[in-house]
Amino acid sequence: MKEIDLKINGEIKRLTNRTFKFDERIGEGWFSAVYFLKTQKIVEQFKADNIVTMQFFQRRNAILCGIDEAIALIHTFAKNPEELEIHALHDGDQISPFETVMTITGPYQYFGYLEGLIDGILARRSSVATHVYEVVKSAGNKDVIFMGDRDDHYQQQAGDGYAAYIGGMTAQATHAMNEWWGKQGMGTMPHALIQIFDGDIVAACHAYRATFPEDNLVALVDYNNDVIADTLKVANEFGKDLYGVRIDTSATMIDKYFMRHPEVLGTFDPRGVNPELVFALRKALDDAGHQHVKIIASGGLTTSKIRRFEEQRTPVDTYGVGSSLLKVNIGFTGDNVSLNGEAQAKAGRVYRPNPRLEHVEYAKGE
Repeated sequence: MKEIDLKINGEIKRLTNRTFKFDERIGEGWFSAVYFLKTQKIVEQFKADNIVTMQFFQRRNAILCGIDEAIALIHTFAKNPEELEIHALHDGDQISPFETVMTITGPYQYFGYLEGLIDGILARRSSVATHVYEVVKSAGNKDVIFMGDRDDHYQQQAGDGYAAYIGGMTAQATHAMNEWWGKQGMGTMPHALIQIFDGDIVAACHAYRATFPEDNLVALVDYNNDVIADTLKVANEFGKDLYGVRIDTSATMIDKYFMRHPEVLGTFDPRGVNPELVFALRKALDDAGHQHVKIIASGGLTTSKIRRFEEQRTPVDTYGVGSSLLKVNIGFTGDNVSLNGEAQAKAGRVYRPNPRLEHVEYAKGE
């Protein structure tokens, strides 16, 4: 059984290295800033008996993610981790600017060299979770698919997928994105499939359906830059067997529908996927008797763009979002704010107690 299932069932409180599978070189300091490694050696020699409290925070309203991962990191690679006292919030908590999300108390040389890694984990995971939360909120009750596989290094997929799950997204493009939270990836066809069938969307759909008859048939209809014409070809061919169509028009392209109907131009930007194109597509489907066909929109979508679609009541059933979710714009800071039980911190930083923090029990990493 996956750890996420144990956590959901209340059998464990936090995920561990059984889920995260850290690179063993972390324990050798390979990923730590050298000045932390040098400080560790100095403290071991001159100040080994001192006890510090390190506090972590960030500067905006956000969705916290990466806490379980950071705690698992400490429990796996800190020296004598069972002697450290950790208090922390939980993945998925809403946090405010300068709110303390975690404290670690113990001898600095036990864990100090992990500070930068903890900051980085919290920054990336919380950025993705927050972006996803904002997109899902903007989309209302509509489904949103996380399609960020091509927008960053593949080794980020498991963590990004988990952060997207924490942010509220329940469908993702790859199996790796689903690894930490126990699901499987989902998807239908890329442009490459249509290209291999010489641009024939109907032939590509027949091949897809023959190979994956158990799937809902969703046709990608922008390959020829003629969304409405290709949609009607597929809808007329497959009828009730066509579940939906996906529009992924490039932001540099203007669909041929607008070339045939120049009278509608002049009040909006016709490039890429836009509300006017979706409205025209929905009307064409309905007029042809295909009211059951769903419309999935993807390609350069952002929170603000989805919000605009929803404000105009654009008839999109599902959104697919990728690159805009992976911008890391939340930075975490770890500060030593207490020394041997007394306040001691750099100018401008003070210990900020947070009654929401929960004591963390030691769980040995695998």
